[in-house]
Amino acid sequence: MTKRFDNKVVVITGASSGIGKALVYEFARRGAKIVAAARSADQLSAMQHEVNELFKSEVLAVPTDVGIEKDCKNLIEQTIDKFGKIDILINNAGVSMRALFNDLHLDVIRKLMDVNFWGTAYCSKYALPFLLSSKGSLVGVSSIAGYVGLPARSGYSASKSAMQGLLGVIRTENLKQGLHVLIACPGFTASNIRFKALTSDGSQQNETPRNEEKMMSAEKVAKKIADAIVNRKRSLVLTTEGKLSILLNKFIPATVDKLVFKKMSKEINSPFK
Repeated sequence: MTKRFDNKVVVITGASSGIGKALVYEFARRGAKIVAAARSADQLSAMQHEVNELFKSEVLAVPTDVGIEKDCKNLIEQTIDKFGKIDILINNAGVSMRALFNDLHLDVIRKLMDVNFWGTAYCSKYALPFLLSSKGSLVGVSSIAGYVGLPARSGYSASKSAMQGLLGVIRTENLKQGLHVLIACPGFTASNIRFKALTSDGSQQNETPRNEEKMMSAEKVAKKIADAIVNRKRSLVLTTEGKLSILLNKFIPATVDKLVFKKMSKEINSPFK
């Protein structure tokens, strides 16, 4: 039986598309009260009305740029003003990139750190007192790139590694406080993250180097994350390839380097061969 989240308050960043949007629908379907955060007010508003009609769920839409601290503080304050508590915070907002480090403008890495790492840090900081009060769940949607360095994704791997390190510390610091911390690594998922990925100069690449149809759907990822929260898992790694990469990297990292290089070099318009 699918576990419901009746009367639970769930804050989801990056909620207007991809995994974030799928998470909104998954938790609304399970009875939760949703706080949806993203930069696009129009997309949030449209989703808010649709979710209300489909599931009769309460959805609070809060336009938010997670790279801006005051936006994250406002997100949490509006959540508390509306619902009075937070049971689950899912740090899902993220941006990717594809370019060799040698060619990369450093501002691109700063952008990725602002969104992927600092967005998680800001939201988690302001939500933490309320999550401790509810003995709730703090979630980071990360990537295999946080475990294994992916060529042409230097800023992405660095930001996801930093996110995982931060959440690991928060987990350990609150071992006796009843806080649940989940680091979820979906693997390659069908979404628009690759279309919006940044190139060496910070412009969007507006294409995907992979076959999106062969990837796991965002809806399936959302269900897996919701189930992992129910079971209060500390980590979630989806896809056999992802699990194998992490395992082998512990024992034969040099071999994994070669395998990753070979695989990523086969992408369409790969910046290296």
